[in-house]
Amino acid sequence: MNSQRPVTIKDIAKKFKCSPSTVSRALNDHHLINEDTRKNIQEYAQKVGYQRNLVSLSLLNKKTASLGVIVPNISSYQESAMIDGLHSVLQPLGYTLNICVTNEQYILETEYVEKLLSNRVEGIFLSVSQETYDAGHYEHLENVIKRKVPLIFIDREYEGFETSRVTIDDYFGAFAAIEHLVLGGRKRIAHLKGPNGLTVSEQRFRGYIDCLKKYNLPIDEDLIINTNFRVESSIVPTTRLFDLPNPPDAIFGVNDQVAIGAMKVIRERGLQIPKDVAVIGFDNSPISPYIFPSLTSVARPGRRIGTEASRLFLNYLNASEDEFGVERIVLPSELIIRESSLNF
Repeated sequence: MNSQRPVTIKDIAKKFKCSPSTVSRALNDHHLINEDTRKNIQEYAQKVGYQRNLVSLSLLNKKTASLGVIVPNISSYQESAMIDGLHSVLQPLGYTLNICVTNEQYILETEYVEKLLSNRVEGIFLSVSQETYDAGHYEHLENVIKRKVPLIFIDREYEGFETSRVTIDDYFGAFAAIEHLVLGGRKRIAHLKGPNGLTVSEQRFRGYIDCLKKYNLPIDEDLIINTNFRVESSIVPTTRLFDLPNPPDAIFGVNDQVAIGAMKVIRERGLQIPKDVAVIGFDNSPISPYIFPSLTSVARPGRRIGTEASRLFLNYLNASEDEFGVERIVLPSELIIRESSLNF
């Protein structure tokens, strides 16, 4: 036997002077094969390093046990928590997750979708990139639908598709954050907003605006500045806020990273948090209780996004085309109050 090539079922069949189908059944513990024969073939296969051809098996079964997960990044707690949730449910069932990171780029998102479809994944979990919203082109997602591959939006969604999704109630979380600041006596509340058009950014922005309206506080455009979710993106906007003739007495960051960047600028200005300026973030990242002062934030159940999205995928597999309907799950958010927004 040529040791330079993989051992095949035919090689094993030749050794035992039987048919390849008999070897295949023995390796799969088929009851029609004598127990001793099964054991001998299995032990020999292990000894010579036989490995199943999973590609051939997947073509035969029309199953790959492979899934695609496309996220904007994996550096934030939210994305890693979602992936952990997916993995906790699907990995024990034999599925392999192919993690693809777009870095908010439309071109990478389209390339990943194409590659995942070419590799015959059984489903795709997608958190839409910022550039995809900006471009407004969703042909790559339409292709997923046409191929009848389950497409499930996680965290970030696009309203133009009738497909299942799991998101967070970002609007309520933002409203609760601003209400907490207003009831604490803050009157000039700035918002370091996420990228325009992105669902999570717009929902949080809407919660901010609606709460100000509820309490008859003015909406000052000078107090609303865009960031891109990264800590460094908040430095210049926060500096601009405190160069205003009438600076803010509170800052609501689109996420914890942005809020932490704002806190750095505030301290460098010689101001005290929360005495002079209150700060609230979003996501309740693991570091938020441990910075000084500890950061008030809105908790989002990222891991549960993954577990719920897994359930939607499994529901899809177990339902007929007539039975399966689009499911939209909106998970609750929760304001976690800490030192950065308390009144002293």
